[in-house]
Amino acid sequence: MTIWNLGSINADFVYSVSHLPASGETLASTDRAVFLGGKGANVSVAAARAAARVAHIGAVGADGRWAVERLTEYGVDTRHIAEIDVETSQAIIAVDVNGENSIILHQGANVRIPIYLLEQALTQAETGDTLVFQNETNLQLQAAKLAIKMGLRVAYAAAPFDSGAIMEVLPYLDFLILNEIEAVQFKNATGHGPQDIPVNDVIVTLGDKGATWFGPDGPINVPAHRVVAVDTTGAGDTFTGYVLACLDRGQPMLQAMQTASKAAAIMVTRQGTADVIPDLADVQSFSG
Repeated sequence: MTIWNLGSINADFVYSVSHLPASGETLASTDRAVFLGGKGANVSVAAARAAARVAHIGAVGADGRWAVERLTEYGVDTRHIAEIDVETSQAIIAVDVNGENSIILHQGANVRIPIYLLEQALTQAETGDTLVFQNETNLQLQAAKLAIKMGLRVAYAAAPFDSGAIMEVLPYLDFLILNEIEAVQFKNATGHGPQDIPVNDVIVTLGDKGATWFGPDGPINVPAHRVVAVDTTGAGDTFTGYVLACLDRGQPMLQAMQTASKAAAIMVTRQGTADVIPDLADVQSFSG
């Protein structure tokens, strides 16, 4: 089967700092690097490295051709990425010595994906394929409605958090993933905890406390692996991509989460985003 990802594509500018800057503070970085990123690109690369067939739907400007080439190198089908007359999205990421980060996002082409591109891509989808999307692009509701009509499994990583966006697509979802903060934000906005969300499978990621699956048998926690974190950027996207890829291969949810937990653990020991997501061989040999 195929995972169709309506997803963001960023140029990630990562700055190493001693601590995350406070309001009004000027802080010198100790290092700087540029990576392929964006929640969408991260999920696509993670799923492809987990041996799934992945087709990315998105947009870049002329300045983002390198990002498309890199996605192709990583095994992602990039035929449904348009080059439009808007600059490629950029993320400014500060990472401190404990691996924690803060991010400033310039949306650029990610929120200008043309509707015809989505429609043309999904005409090639087959019943049983998966559509995944996040909150860094436009066309989310249109994609969810079209996917349901075509018999696709609909998955949603609700980040960055937007309660309005979540409520709009909620009736169409089969799978929802939130991090711990987003789950609290969702409850504050709607009064519903993860166990109350009317979606078949809900996962809340908890950082170094693992992840909890709220499914038909009630909440089940999968613990995180103990590693020394260097950079937590992209770990949640790696987890999401691996879970979807494992489910696409027919694994049960619990096994998929256990594999994804290993991938996320490896990811936080590396600095960077999509370019350093572990492949399946790395994950299978991981013994942490």
